[in-house]
Amino acid sequence: MAPFVRGGAEALACHLSARLNATSGVQAEILRVPFSWEPFEHLANEIFLNRTLQLPNVDRVIALKFPAYLIPHDLKILWLLHQFRQAYDLRDRGQSNIPDTPRGEKIMELVRRADAQAFSKCRRIFTISRVTQERLKRYNAFDSEVLITPMNHPEMFVNRGDNGYIFAGGRINSSKRQYLLVEAMALTNSSARLIVAGPPDTPGDADRLRDTVERLKLEDRVVLDFGFHPVEKIADYVNRARACAYLPVDEDGVGYVTIEAVSASKPVITLSDSGGILQLVVDNETGYVVEPDVKALADALDSIWSDPGNSKRMGKAALLLWESLNVTWPVTVEKLLS
Repeated sequence: MAPFVRGGAEALACHLSARLNATSGVQAEILRVPFSWEPFEHLANEIFLNRTLQLPNVDRVIALKFPAYLIPHDLKILWLLHQFRQAYDLRDRGQSNIPDTPRGEKIMELVRRADAQAFSKCRRIFTISRVTQERLKRYNAFDSEVLITPMNHPEMFVNRGDNGYIFAGGRINSSKRQYLLVEAMALTNSSARLIVAGPPDTPGDADRLRDTVERLKLEDRVVLDFGFHPVEKIADYVNRARACAYLPVDEDGVGYVTIEAVSASKPVITLSDSGGILQLVVDNETGYVVEPDVKALADALDSIWSDPGNSKRMGKAALLLWESLNVTWPVTVEKLLS
């Protein structure tokens, strides 16, 4: 974990621990290992630290992320959220903190060798989406079974009608691309309304959205509700929306934002490069999938706004697709303990 940063991985670990502790005969603890990826040379130290840690008094380890999944154990189950992507696909795209130098090449190879050794000793390997599964197969040649993260509060996300707005929840930063939604609102031909709610990663992320709303004179159509909100408030936003929007860059999993939306029978607007979310969002069936272009996004917003009947149809289809996957905590826990 990165100190003071909490996101979907931390939420998953907490709920997994709670579900395990609610299982007869099981006691579970969360082990969070501090991790920093800067400067890149320190990755060697991080690998060494985790490979030399010992867990002698536990029967089973369920590992989630790099570098904690390197901790050795005789009975280790990997539920892979993601690898250290800067040594894999992000490096291929030129988006890595590991430079294209001889030293950077050595560090990248060190990460990959450590991963390969750790994966070879896992009893079973699960991944949280097809995207993560394909990445693991492509770069490391390991097979895995997709085990999507379940809903944490399924009883709270239920369709409560249509109050006439599009909702975008989750952490606010450049990689989640809420700014594209706000910019698209200025190009819509309808009177669509947008609510963005969640914690900004930095003050600059909040300022960017505020400045965009002001610059485009969207104060009467865009609501920015920054901060950590209780799940009850987020559920109310989702349950009363016409649709939800989630635009991450190549998300590893399907995303809690997506799961909450489809559980409440809401269609989802996303982008063609948003990764794992595309396992649930099928264009014009369970929502809209458009190119990462402001005008294309504006057209999708207009479509949602102008045809509430079609939005309702897609929302129902989204719920049926989600239910057909049978993603529940009892099933998930049974697989992780099998």
